[in-house]
Amino acid sequence: MTKQDDLETRLKIAKSKLEIKHSKADTKKGAFLGNAFKLGTELVAAVAVGSIIGFILDNWFGTKPLLIILFFLFGSAAGIYNVIKTAKKMQENKE
Repeated sequence: MTKQDDLETRLKIAKSKLEIKHSKADTKKGAFLGNAFKLGTELVAAVAVGSIIGFILDNWFGTKPLLIILFFLFGSAAGIYNVIKTAKKMQENKE
């Protein structure tokens, strides 16, 4: 076996190891981005649902803007609670 053959073999091994590392890193980035979108969506959805419920009840009872503000705050609290709960669950799954 010549030195050039040995060098080519080493390069092939190094390239294959590098490709494996890159594919694992891409998977981790995708999972992180998915989790970030999930947390953001949970927060926005809770605030939106709370505000819509408040708007509907305000129109029904004629108490504008009291219930919109109240249910906006309830939605915000529920969204933050869901984000914290989901983040803790993700942290437990990671360990």
